[in-house]
Amino acid sequence: MLWDWHVFYALNRIGWSSAIAVESWGWIWEWTPAFIGVGMLTGINASYSFFGGSFLAWATLGPIIVAKGLAFGSVANQSIPGYMNYMSMSLTDPINHPSPRYWLIWPGTLMLICASFAEVGCNWKSLYAGMRSACGTLLRRFSKDNVEGNSVDPVPEHERVPFWAWSSLLVVSTIITCVVMNVQFGENVGVTLLAILFSFLFSFIGCESAGRTNIDPGSSIGNASQLVFGGLGRGQNYAVKRGELLNLLSGMLTLGSAEQAAHMIRDLKTTHLLRASPKAVFVAQLFGAVASIFVSAGLYVVFSTAYPCINDLNHTTCTFPTPDVQAWRAVAVAVSSSTLPIPPTSGYAAIALGLAAVISVVAKYTIVPPKYHDFIPNFNAIGIGFVMNICTYPLAMFFGSTLAFFWRRMFFNNYQMYCFAVAAGFIAGEGLGGIINAIFTISGISGATHGTSVGCPGGVYCG
Repeated sequence: MLWDWHVFYALNRIGWSSAIAVESWGWIWEWTPAFIGVGMLTGINASYSFFGGSFLAWATLGPIIVAKGLAFGSVANQSIPGYMNYMSMSLTDPINHPSPRYWLIWPGTLMLICASFAEVGCNWKSLYAGMRSACGTLLRRFSKDNVEGNSVDPVPEHERVPFWAWSSLLVVSTIITCVVMNVQFGENVGVTLLAILFSFLFSFIGCESAGRTNIDPGSSIGNASQLVFGGLGRGQNYAVKRGELLNLLSGMLTLGSAEQAAHMIRDLKTTHLLRASPKAVFVAQLFGAVASIFVSAGLYVVFSTAYPCINDLNHTTCTFPTPDVQAWRAVAVAVSSSTLPIPPTSGYAAIALGLAAVISVVAKYTIVPPKYHDFIPNFNAIGIGFVMNICTYPLAMFFGSTLAFFWRRMFFNNYQMYCFAVAAGFIAGEGLGGIINAIFTISGISGATHGTSVGCPGGVYCG
């Protein structure tokens, strides 16, 4: 009652029978402070684009493809007439009998990939300048005359990260990665080195998107590398399962590198604005990276124990919908199969929306004046709306960004003082609360055991 509000289910119970169709497509309100806070921070463009993508997918295209017989749902609850499940990820017959969720994954994934690459392409000059500067710095390290370049580093020499520090760690981490991938998963060292090379190249996309839009396209970058290594696996005539493992592992390497590069960009920019020491940040991140290995594994065990649906795609609803996982699985299956398991109509829609993403980005940088850039839809966010099969998060971000917009316009000084602190508190508070809830669930004292199911469809606890 205090978390999820199933408004359309309630309207169905009081006599508006057709309202259950809206409930079936996942349109419920959830008081999620974390995503309200994210909306307050990301602003109107990203949040409204996210909501727009979700509305286009789950309120427009989804109902249309079901009505036309292009995708199919199943009865969610026999006791509630008209209550359907459209969120299955069953791959029994994905071409001829897909679920709306599977059908929509492909347009969403291609929009993410096309938008990210188009952004990089349109900003090739800054990318080239960055590459040239990086290569020039590296060459000067080995130059006898040690000539300084045109760029001026405002950080004192003793506060900079030494060349030997990051280069030696790069070599060590590369060796460890090759050993682990070969011993643990049987992946060829050459393939691993190729994945590391792609990681370097795709990291520029992650930095570009995160720096300009505050959206990290790590998942779409990983999906793009999956396509490359899926083709490599098929060229080597790997078995299907072997090919799926190969492109998943290689994609994860690229994803991890791109995400870490994007996070580093944010950290170093913050360091620069605060006039802090880059060397201190570098050392802190080293300790944090080592600690995160054990913390991340431990938290995964906690959450997967509390919520088994995380590891079971047959669950139609889950407290943690993990939308990226569905896209990764779909791409892995597609590129490893002898035939491409994509419904033709989904493929056509993906191509059309991918082209729209490219045209939108190109138009933004060539035709539209900079002062109107905020009005250009963010196709990264729209693609995420397609991939994410739950509408509570885009609704919450829409609410948070709208709240922040009017707060800023009406009480600017108050907004400057408190908005970011409130948003950060919302995000951190829900994160800590999620860990506590997981522990309560494992202990058998959670809301699912002692809470109420009033207002939940079919009397099944939905908190």
